Amino acid sequence: MSARLVDPRNQSEQARWASGGELERTHDEVTALLARRLGDVRPDAARKILLAALAAFATSGYAGTTTRDIAALARLSPAALYVHFRSKEEVLFRISRLGHEFSREGFDRGLAAPADGPGQRLANLVREISTGYARFNVLSRVVQNELRALSAEHFAEMAEFRRAYRNDVTAVIVAGVAAGDFRTADAAGTAHAIISLCVDLGRWYRADGTHSPEEIGQRYAEYALRIAGAGTQA
Repeated sequence: MSARLVDPRNQSEQARWASGGELERTHDEVTALLARRLGDVRPDAARKILLAALAAFATSGYAGTTTRDIAALARLSPAALYVHFRSKEEVLFRISRLGHEFSREGFDRGLAAPADGPGQRLANLVREISTGYARFNVLSRVVQNELRALSAEHFAEMAEFRRAYRNDVTAVIVAGVAAGDFRTADAAGTAHAIISLCVDLGRWYRADGTHSPEEIGQRYAEYALRIAGAGTQA
């Protein structure tokens, strides 16, 4: 396993991830995501801090990680974090915002994909977002698990992202009910159930498992249609 993403306090967790190269994949994928989504994080040291913090939060949790731990993982001086970020909480916020912005991109791609009706639109949307949650499962896990560690201001900002996600899915389901494609008496509750199913991928999905992210996406699209009461397959 690469030393760049190792937390020495959690050997058992490391061993489990090392078997599938989870941390190496996370480093490469999140590095690419950082390059695309966080263009304002230009100093290499700041990127290293974000990646190190992601690994530390994933293995030790936000509360169990110190700024010194993050700096050590990034191979920087203990004071380096404060050159680029005001606090450990700001580092978590940047990671959380990255995850939520990435999810927003997935929702937008799913909604923009060609569809012949609400059923196909819901399938496209869920396929896109569940594939993303599976592919970036470590990022998704940290964002979800540590949401309540954010400051009230930062939590409120992330809550707005989530409210928009629910509104988008609810609108698709409402359109499907109106068209006779879906059968549900609670569009908002159905949307919440579908999104929760997708978000939970960050908790259990592992890249060395039975199914690829794309296969997961297809399965979850089918699950979503069933939850919405559709009679067609994705």
